[in-house]
Amino acid sequence: MPITSVRELQQTLTASMAQRSPAVQDLVYNSTPLAAVLRERGRIKTASGPEIRIPLMIDKLQAQWFTGYDKLRVDPKELVNSAVFTWKRVVSMFSLTGTELMFNEGRGRILDLMSTYLEAAEMSAAEEFETALHGDGTGTGGRSIIGMGGAVPIITNSGTYGGIDRATQTIWRTTTYNATTDFPTIGAAWNSTTARPMIERIAALRSKGQRYPRLWICDILSYQAISASLVAHQRITTRVGANPGTAFAGFEALSVWTPAGAIDIVCASGVGNVMPANTIYALDPEGMAIYEFPSKRFVPFHPGEGMRPINQDAVAQGIEWAGELVVENPRFQVRVVTA
Repeated sequence: MPITSVRELQQTLTASMAQRSPAVQDLVYNSTPLAAVLRERGRIKTASGPEIRIPLMIDKLQAQWFTGYDKLRVDPKELVNSAVFTWKRVVSMFSLTGTELMFNEGRGRILDLMSTYLEAAEMSAAEEFETALHGDGTGTGGRSIIGMGGAVPIITNSGTYGGIDRATQTIWRTTTYNATTDFPTIGAAWNSTTARPMIERIAALRSKGQRYPRLWICDILSYQAISASLVAHQRITTRVGANPGTAFAGFEALSVWTPAGAIDIVCASGVGNVMPANTIYALDPEGMAIYEFPSKRFVPFHPGEGMRPINQDAVAQGIEWAGELVVENPRFQVRVVTA
């Protein structure tokens, strides 16, 4: 049956959105190394309600050696608290007028038109998501997600994250190292000579048991110093599931062994890249997650056939997502400033 009426054209739009929603999610999460790793390791979680509440173990009980009539300590302690985050929403909108729909009647033409707009919406969502992942949450008046600028900041002892004051709660701080000042016994610059020993030192210092920063995301300047520090037979590239580290589909990673274990080093680069210069994120993916609202996982913004204004001949639709990037355990999350 030929597509002729506006109503059926709207249904085509809706069907196209429904078919492409999973691809949108793939495109957005695979556009940046951090999101791709979190997704690969099952760290994309869902939550609901008015806020994201993350239970935290904020203290520990103190064991005691004793004998005879020694008094046993039963001091009251509050072991559990919560970090609280608000939902952040992003949408990539587009619209088509009734005239455009009328001039594009016919199955072949309407699918081409919708494909063009949907691809543009996908690209917009991917770029906005990637930009926000490196921000500090203050973008657009605090409406964007709290990216690495706020989750793993350069200054670790100030500001509030998840409702907890880092100035007073040392347990809630991540770690920042400056390659030019923090390793005087190794050197005062990040280069092919100092990169590997600094990596080993940081991995050892920020490890405990099986937990350590195993994913290193670098800008091109920091990455090239690491690559140059390895002889040819040490430059082992890996993908998802290929080794004990965290290499992942779509991105090549250098696999480097440290005293804590294998780490994967990825270069965040390319056209339109927003990775800060002279920066490395050394992360423990098990201590991070992207939380999503179940019904807002890159889905059509308007339900059904889209929204038609009562006084205009047009149809509006978009792709929406709601969620937040959350550092659940800051102990093994590190930022390295390399210059």
